[in-house]
Amino acid sequence: MRRLIPGLLAAVICVVGQAVAQDSEVVALQTADDSRGWDAVGKLILGGRGFCTGALIEPQLVLTAAHCLYDRQTGVQMRPEEIEFQAGWRNGRAVAYRSVARAITHPDYRYGGTDKLERVTADLALLELSQPIRLPSLVPFETGATPVEGDVVGVVSYAQDRAEAPSIQETCEVIAGRRDTLILSCSVDFGSSGSPVFSTADGVVRVVSVISAKAEVDGRKVALAVPLAVPLQALRDALAATGSMGRHTDHGVSVLSGGLAGGAKFIKP
Repeated sequence: MRRLIPGLLAAVICVVGQAVAQDSEVVALQTADDSRGWDAVGKLILGGRGFCTGALIEPQLVLTAAHCLYDRQTGVQMRPEEIEFQAGWRNGRAVAYRSVARAITHPDYRYGGTDKLERVTADLALLELSQPIRLPSLVPFETGATPVEGDVVGVVSYAQDRAEAPSIQETCEVIAGRRDTLILSCSVDFGSSGSPVFSTADGVVRVVSVISAKAEVDGRKVALAVPLAVPLQALRDALAATGSMGRHTDHGVSVLSGGLAGGAKFIKP
């Protein structure tokens, strides 16, 4: 991983001063009509101490960032019962509310690791909900292949200044990427951690990555994201190894900070 990242950063630095594809504005999804098709994106309430964003990829599975599940003060992973998924949360109300029965982080993820870039590469988690969400208006997202440099993607997220309704950025760009890390031009902020990154092909919207953090490269704000192609299967395997689906039980955002050679600096996600 450490051998790959300098190449990623170099690619970003090269385009900082160049024109790239025009990113669309971030638009709030304030009404039911605005949100149609996006209600499987939800707000994750983390122990009453903060929130992240997550996306339903099966009726009982939510995909998010692993670091969202850790208390930033103690470094301890939260108990599943401290987490609630609010699907399609908008203006004080959700389409569906679910508690979490199990929470699985990627086997390679280390919250306390000193290499912050390595933390990004495995920054994925799956949440098994206490009960499936089966509503005609709320369809789980498919997942897809890793996008490559130059691809157009989109992001739906909650964030600190837009916490009461999801917002969509329909088009932003993969500035640089490798098999295990993407750098995007997408606009993200505190609370956007865990947000699904989408690509559209043949009219089908698929989740292809998850937002891990925001960062700066030579003064330009970028987003760091985790591709799904390989790590998602590892997550599914880890979940399967802990027991069968369907056990019922009845959030605090972590920090990536510090400097990095090459002009890149992590900002709190």
